Amino acid sequence: MAEKIFQPLELWFVTGSQHLYGPEALEQVAEDARQVAAALDASDALSVNVVFRPIVTTPDEIRRVCIEANSAENCIGIVAWMHTFSPAKMWIAGLSQLNKPLLQLHTQYGRDIPWGSIDMDFMNLHQTAHGGREFGFMGARLRIAHKVVVGHWQDPETIAEVDVWARAAAAWHDSKHMKIARFGDNMREVAVTEGDKVSAQIQFGYAVNGYGLGDLVPHVNGATEQQIDDLIEEYEHAYTLADPLKAGGDMRFALRDAAAIEIGIRSFLVEGRFKGYTDTFENLHGLKQLPGLPSQRLMADGYGFGGEGDWKTAALVRTMKFMAQGLAGGTSFMEDYTYHFSPDGMKVLGAHMLEICPSIADGKPNVEVHPLGIGGKADPVRLVFDVPAGPGLNATVIDLGDRFRMLVNTVDTVVPDAPLPKLPVARALWIPHPNLKVSAAAWMIAGGAHHTGFSQALTVQHLQDFAEMAGIEFALIDQSTTLYDFKNVLRWNDLYYHSTGLRGW
Repeated sequence: MAEKIFQPLELWFVTGSQHLYGPEALEQVAEDARQVAAALDASDALSVNVVFRPIVTTPDEIRRVCIEANSAENCIGIVAWMHTFSPAKMWIAGLSQLNKPLLQLHTQYGRDIPWGSIDMDFMNLHQTAHGGREFGFMGARLRIAHKVVVGHWQDPETIAEVDVWARAAAAWHDSKHMKIARFGDNMREVAVTEGDKVSAQIQFGYAVNGYGLGDLVPHVNGATEQQIDDLIEEYEHAYTLADPLKAGGDMRFALRDAAAIEIGIRSFLVEGRFKGYTDTFENLHGLKQLPGLPSQRLMADGYGFGGEGDWKTAALVRTMKFMAQGLAGGTSFMEDYTYHFSPDGMKVLGAHMLEICPSIADGKPNVEVHPLGIGGKADPVRLVFDVPAGPGLNATVIDLGDRFRMLVNTVDTVVPDAPLPKLPVARALWIPHPNLKVSAAAWMIAGGAHHTGFSQALTVQHLQDFAEMAGIEFALIDQSTTLYDFKNVLRWNDLYYHSTGLRGW
C-alpha cells in the first residue's frame, strides 16, 4: 500500500451498536468493523488514513470519542457506520459537541442477502438498513450538516465517493491552519475583492494579514547570485525560453529579476508559514516588475494566489489545490477575460495579466517577456501556454455581507479555434454550461466575482462537500440550469439565511 497523499491526516472509523444483542454479537460487530476500516485504509483509492476505533454502545462512549476527535490534531473527520441498530438518543451528547466533519457510511458487512440461509440471527446482526435511518434522523433533528454515502464498502464507486468527501475534509483542515499574506491592498475602487476578513476567519479558519512591500523587498534583494543562477537553470530545464531571455540575450536581466522576486516571495512565505498571498499592480514599490513567472510557479507548488489583492480567491485557490493533490488535471487562479459571441459557438477566453498556473498547461510552457501596459514597471516575465481540452469548472467565493456564497460553473475546455500568436499570456478557452448566455447571466445575478479558481481536477462534489463543511451557501450553474429556477434557488437561500440569522449552517 502506497503512503496516503494526505499523510498524516486521519479519518476515524466509528461503528455504532448496542448491548441488546449480547456479547457474542458485539464481538462480531467489532470484528466486521475492524475489517471494513482496514480495507478502506488499505485502498489506494482513498487518499486519507482510516483509523479503526472501538465500537460504541453507550452515550458515554460516543461522547468520549467525539471529544477525542475534536482534540486530535490529525483527525479530520469521523466516518460513522451503524452496523446494527444504535438508538440515536445515545448520539445526542456526542454529536452535539462534534466539531469535525461527519460522514455516514450506509453500508453492511455482507454485500448480498444469503437467500438460502438467512435467519433472524443474520437479520439482527445486519441492521444497517434501519440503523442508518435512526442515525440519519438524529443528524436531521440536530441540524448537523453531514455527508451520507450509500453502497457496499468494497464497491470502488463507494470508496470513490468517500474519497471525494475525505479530500474536502482534508482541505477544511488545511483552511483552519491557513495564513494569507497580502502585499499591498485591493485594487482601488474594486468591490468584489473586498470583504470582511474577521468574518472569513470565523467562517473558514484562515487568517489574512497585510504586509508592506518594504517587508518583502529585503527578501528579494537578499537573493544571492548563486540562488538566481540555480533557479534559472531550473527554468531552462522546465520551460522553453524565448531568445531574448536565453544566456546572452538582451533581456536576460529580466529573467534574473524575476528569479530574484520568486526567491524573495518564497523566502517570505516559508519564513511566515503562509499558504497563499496576493499582490496588485498598483503596489509595486521596490519591485522591478510585477511578479508573473514567480506567482505562476508558486501556484504550481501549491500556494494560493489572488491578483489585485483578492484574498478570498487566494484562499480558495489554495483550498482547491490542496484537495486536488494526486488527481489528474491542474488548478489555477483564473479570470473570464473576453467573449467569443459567434453564432457558430459562443465561448469564453479565460486568462489574466500574467498569473495562470502551469499545472493546467498543455505541454511545455514558453517563458517570454512582454510589456504589461499597467503598473509602471519593467516588462514582466511570464509563462505562456494553452490549456488542454476537457471538462473543468470555475469557482468563486463572495462576501454578501450577511454570509459567504460559493458559486460554481461547470465548463468544457476546448482547443482555440486558431493560434493566438500576439496574445502573450497563458489562456484557457471554454464553453460554459449550459451556454454562455445563461451562465453569464446567472453568474452576475448571483454576484459572482471576476476572479475564480479554475480546475480540471476537481468535481462539483468536492466543492459542494467543502462548502457544507464550511457552513456557507452553495450555488451551481451547470447543464441543467435555467435562469427561472436559478433565481428561485437564490431567493430560497436568501430567505433561509435571513430567517435563521446565520452566516452558514
